[in-house]
Amino acid sequence: MITKRISTEKILKNLRTKVANRQPIMISSAGSGLVARLLEKSGVDCINTFSGARLRSNGMGTMSMMWAILDSNKQTLNYTREDIMPALQGDAFVCACLNANDPLKDMRMVLEECMRMGVNSVSNIGPSISYVDKDSEIFKVLNSAGINLQNEIDMLILAKEMGMVSIGLAFTPEDSIEIVEQAKPDIFCYHAGTTKGGISGYDNGSTIEQTATETEAVYSAVRKLHPDVILVGHGAAMENPSDAQYMLDHTSGHGFWTGSSTERLPIERAVTAAADEFTALTFSNN
Repeated sequence: MITKRISTEKILKNLRTKVANRQPIMISSAGSGLVARLLEKSGVDCINTFSGARLRSNGMGTMSMMWAILDSNKQTLNYTREDIMPALQGDAFVCACLNANDPLKDMRMVLEECMRMGVNSVSNIGPSISYVDKDSEIFKVLNSAGINLQNEIDMLILAKEMGMVSIGLAFTPEDSIEIVEQAKPDIFCYHAGTTKGGISGYDNGSTIEQTATETEAVYSAVRKLHPDVILVGHGAAMENPSDAQYMLDHTSGHGFWTGSSTERLPIERAVTAAADEFTALTFSNN
């Protein structure tokens, strides 16, 4: 098996061409090789890998990666190398979502390992301190222990210096501004909250209208700091294609990032429907 690789130059050229042609950019998470292969076949531009996606594939919620039950970077690198890269044909590029606050690893070495396996793009969402409420006690404790947003920003800066495509992500307007102002990522994603729907989704009560309004406000703020940044939205009420279309129509972004929407939720529906048909079968001759 020889996995095809996509250069940083080609990745950025393809993305800029789509922006110029007003074609939506699509980034999607994959927790398994099968999902990655199907996403690439459908024309997804970027497939991102992170421990939360792998946990989703095991039936857990994405946020379970926040608990100290696994080495997030080890999980991401291992399944990216063994499950995702061999499944792809080289049409979609892979972005590894890394934990820049890993206290046991030199992030330069982690980035070098990504590049060796053919992954020329990284993001700071594996997990990110931006997930944690700023007024919470755990946020204060984490920061006092050296777990902070600056480490994520520094990783994104280093990734660009090493010739990688950087994808910044944040959950709040304040963190969005910090990341874009300092790291100047190639792509920035505003994460409006955990995607609702399905067995392990979380509904924070936001409507798609509210999600779009909040996202657009962040787009406007970060574009002033980095006019050339490619902007995508993710999460909260953006659950299905019609929601994503609403985001395209009511924000000034260049595309969207799907996680559960093109992975967990479709699997839940398809497997449940097929299994229900099989479990309803009976012997014809009683």
